[in-house]
Amino acid sequence: MTGSLKYKAVLLLLVFLSFSCQDLEKTERPADLIPEAKMVDVLTEMALLNAARNYNKQKLESTGIKPDDYIFKRFGIDSLQFERSNDYYAEQYTQYERIYDSVKNRIQNIKSRMDSLREIEIKIEDSIKLAEKDSLRETNSLNKDSLRVKDSLKTDSLKLKRIEELRDGRDSLVVPPKAVQNSSSMNRN
Repeated sequence: MTGSLKYKAVLLLLVFLSFSCQDLEKTERPADLIPEAKMVDVLTEMALLNAARNYNKQKLESTGIKPDDYIFKRFGIDSLQFERSNDYYAEQYTQYERIYDSVKNRIQNIKSRMDSLREIEIKIEDSIKLAEKDSLRETNSLNKDSLRVKDSLKTDSLKLKRIEELRDGRDSLVVPPKAVQNSSSMNRN
C-alpha cells in the first residue's frame, strides 16, 4: 500500500506542476516602448548614479537630486514607461543581453577615460610639486647667495675701516703715511 501511495503522490505532483506552468502570459510590446538605444542611455545613467550613491550617499543627498526622478526627467520618460519597457526587454533575452552588453561597454569606456584623465592629473600634480621644490631650492640658494654677499660686504667694510684706521695713523705698528710719503719721494730722487 505504501508503494501505491507514493506512486499517487508523485503522479499528483506532476499533474499539479504541469498545469501550473501552462498559463504563462508574455508581456506585450508596450505602445510607449523605450527604444533600445535610449534604454542603453537610461541604464548607463542609472548605473553611474547608483555608483555615485554608493560612493558618497550624503553628498548626493545634500544636492537635493533624486536620482531616479533626475533620470526620468532627463530622458523624458516616467517610471511606469521604464518598468513596462524593462519588463518587455527582460523577456526578449537576446535584446536584453545586447542592451546590458552595451551598458557594460560604455561604463568600461568611461572608466578608461577617467583613469587616463586621473593619470594626467597625477602627472600635472607631480610636476607642480617638483616645480615648487625647485623654486624653494632656488629661493634658498638666492638667500644663501645674498647672505654671502652681505657677509662679504661686511668683511669688505671692515677691511676698508681697518685701512682707513691705518691711514689715519691709529695703528702704532704701521708707519705713519707722512713718513711713507717722505721715503717714497726720496726713492724717486
